[in-house]
Amino acid sequence: MRVWAFAAAVAFLQTLLSCCHLFLYRTLVAFWPPFLPLTADGSLCLRNTLLVLSASFIVAALLGFRFDNRFVAWMYRLASGWLGILNFLFWAAWLCWVAALLLRLFPPGTAATIRPWIGTAFFGAALLVSLYGLINARLIRERRVAVTLPRLPESWKGRTALLVTDLHLGHINSTGFARRIAAIARRLDPSVILVAGDLYDGSKADPTRLAAPLFALSPSHGIFFSGGNHEDFGNAEEYNAAIQRGGIRILHNECAIVDGLQLIGVSYADSTLPAHLRSFLDSLHLADGPASILLNHVPHRLPIVEQTGVSLQLSGHTHAGQLFPFTLIVRWAYGKFSYGLQQFGNLQVFTSSGVGTWGPPMRVGTHPEVVLIMFE
Repeated sequence: MRVWAFAAAVAFLQTLLSCCHLFLYRTLVAFWPPFLPLTADGSLCLRNTLLVLSASFIVAALLGFRFDNRFVAWMYRLASGWLGILNFLFWAAWLCWVAALLLRLFPPGTAATIRPWIGTAFFGAALLVSLYGLINARLIRERRVAVTLPRLPESWKGRTALLVTDLHLGHINSTGFARRIAAIARRLDPSVILVAGDLYDGSKADPTRLAAPLFALSPSHGIFFSGGNHEDFGNAEEYNAAIQRGGIRILHNECAIVDGLQLIGVSYADSTLPAHLRSFLDSLHLADGPASILLNHVPHRLPIVEQTGVSLQLSGHTHAGQLFPFTLIVRWAYGKFSYGLQQFGNLQVFTSSGVGTWGPPMRVGTHPEVVLIMFE
């Protein structure tokens, strides 16, 4: 059943991408000067190029799950980059046709003169936005958030925790990216580092090599990890073994008492099962103890988390939408919990936009971040 579901999802995505590329072709030859006029040979070349590009991400992603080499890595990077550019070219194409409708209000013959300018403006803007997105995704921000927790042990007041989510280490974000995160962590010098899922992208790669710079970190109160959905995309057992060898403690349905503070973690798979999550959290009797922090990759199941006495939930997953228009979709799906520090009854919820990317290595309308939580 899973194989058929996966095959159906791949077929649907490929059909969607093919339609987008066909629509883009029709718009390019109608509006953009480089393709006006287009010879028969030029038209065939453009069609074939877009046909190859329409399948590039699916092929690269499938190869990336099976192979770990430089060719596959570069293929995945190029295909992912094109996927992001396609997103903005697609919306530029829609705007071209909207503008064409407005041109009907003008005298006959105006459209032929103005159309190339419309194509140049919208497609040029799409390429500039894509370039901005590529650059913006590499500029890691350091966000500081002050949190006041009831029943916080005195020893934790004034201390800091570094929240890192969604690194997506793999073919795009590799060892060099992890090295940048490690350098930031050393400079910020937190008491504890918390990794709330998607440390890995799920692609075929050496997990020890990718995360080696993070394994070299040694904050005074340790590093803790709970799994995200992308760990389940790949070899979760291999990932967990590498993480444990690297000295990071995995919290999957487990609670660790760290100098009086309760640190709890659930894996992504377990967090999707409400009855299991409630049973686990109820067994901890959190309301009777000191402040507690739950690492839960997705900002969901909040009624259960709040009712069982958790003080603060730390999440990622959403990427705050990563790039437009998905920023709007994520906001619709998760509401105010898609990003930032929010209140749900007695529960505080902080959702990070994450530090890495998935799919297009771009960010437009969001930013990559690590979060320094200051306990007051």
